[in-house]
Amino acid sequence: MDATTPNSQRKPFSIKLWPPSENTRRMLVERMTNNLSSPTIFTRKYRSLSKEDAAKNAEQIEDAAFTIASQHYEKEPDGDGSSAVQLYAKECSKLILEILKKSPKTEEKEISISEVVPAVQPNLFDISKGQRAFIEAEEAEELLKPLKEPGNPYSKICFSNRSFGRGAARVAGPILASLKDQLMEVDLSDFVAGRVEAEALDVMSIFSEALEGSNLKFLNLSDNALGEKGVRAFGKLLQSQTNLEELYFINDGISQEAARAVSELVPSTEKLKVLHFHNNMTGDEGAVAIAEIVKRSPLLEDFRCSSTRVGSEGGSALCEALGKCSHLKKLDLRDNMFGPEAGLVLSKALSKHENLTEVYLSYLNLEDEGAIAIVNTLKDSAPSLGVLEMAGNDITEEAAPAIASCIAAKQFLSKLSLGENELMDGGAIQIAKALRGHNHLKEVDMNTNALRRAGARVLARTVLHKDEFKLLNVNGNFISEEGIDELKDIFEKSPELLASLEDNDPVREDDDDDEEEKESGDEGKDGEDELESKLKNLDVK
Repeated sequence: MDATTPNSQRKPFSIKLWPPSENTRRMLVERMTNNLSSPTIFTRKYRSLSKEDAAKNAEQIEDAAFTIASQHYEKEPDGDGSSAVQLYAKECSKLILEILKKSPKTEEKEISISEVVPAVQPNLFDISKGQRAFIEAEEAEELLKPLKEPGNPYSKICFSNRSFGRGAARVAGPILASLKDQLMEVDLSDFVAGRVEAEALDVMSIFSEALEGSNLKFLNLSDNALGEKGVRAFGKLLQSQTNLEELYFINDGISQEAARAVSELVPSTEKLKVLHFHNNMTGDEGAVAIAEIVKRSPLLEDFRCSSTRVGSEGGSALCEALGKCSHLKKLDLRDNMFGPEAGLVLSKALSKHENLTEVYLSYLNLEDEGAIAIVNTLKDSAPSLGVLEMAGNDITEEAAPAIASCIAAKQFLSKLSLGENELMDGGAIQIAKALRGHNHLKEVDMNTNALRRAGARVLARTVLHKDEFKLLNVNGNFISEEGIDELKDIFEKSPELLASLEDNDPVREDDDDDEEEKESGDEGKDGEDELESKLKNLDVK
């Protein structure tokens, strides 16, 4: 928790959308109770519940949805929690519909909520629900009582979203020490929010000593503004772990010094499968230290080092280290400054990853050189690739044939994101042709690529009739008003499949068309159709 670390200066209670207040949760339960018991389009189609049954089901649905959204937020704690709120609402809606669909047609038979609502884990002790709050000794005594009961089943604990002071930590310490032989998963993310540095470090040290010698498989220390001091405060815990499979340092102020401390204090990573370092200020030297951890993690399946201010030197070190991990399934390096050189190093490493299913490489400044090298490698590896993101990399139409060739070989592809590049119509049409046989495709993002009517139209026609398709994004391009109307006509029966076009600039295409017509007479009038016709015949090998 370094004094110079920006994260250590955050205000005690910053405004977040997640988690919702208890009042908000109660209001949602009331609303769902009404939806389950009152006349609606769905209750008329299936069946409404009695007020009593509706209230009971609504409470269980809300609790299940809250648990799912909270788990999502812990794994993806970006921004203000809006994605968790969306998932929360989506899960509630889905479970309401499933309850109504499963409701019996006769009064004699009852429907069990367990048939549609995921079961609560009996071995999880979780105090993260509700609003963020300080915890002192007296409240900790009451809150942690279940952990003191003889023979309790808890092997997983989550203390996230509650801020422990010294007094509360001294209460928790002996309790945790008594449980350390049965604990397998510990989540201490965001558990010292708003505490002054000295107190926060003391709290971390108390928890570290209490858990020293435990045999954990999962450890989450995210959102604690650790810095080097914070990492070292957890030294006894980290050094004693020999069987960790998942380790998280997200939004922790991990500077180069802190990264070196992590590398030093986590000596045993032979069984590590998940390692996340998202949203830190690691830099090149810190990335070199993280690369050493990666080299010692041969079983790594999920590696995330996104938004960590890593440049070409650090990126190259990380990518070279990834070549030692042949079991990688998910790779997220987004929002760094790798450049083409690190992209070339990454392309060599990716040749060894046959199990990759998700690759997130957006905003890495790869340019054509790095992008082409990477997709050429992926073409001949990762046969089960389902997600490919390479947005914001200054990729031009020159790289389109290589990208299209790679995509054509990935029949399990469900999401493709190439937004904020410069692929233009020519590149878009080549990519659209490569996607024609992809039956699992759900999302294509080609926003802000200088597309005009031809490119957008071919993409739309390509994805329209795919059974699993959910969203096409061609916003932020130069599609004419006529082109926009044509897109809306194409998606007339399923408008939800087309993302908003509010940032499109139709004037730009109209101006370009005017210039073409001035220079070439009638030849410019049908330029788009001619371009589309020519590019349709391109072979994607």
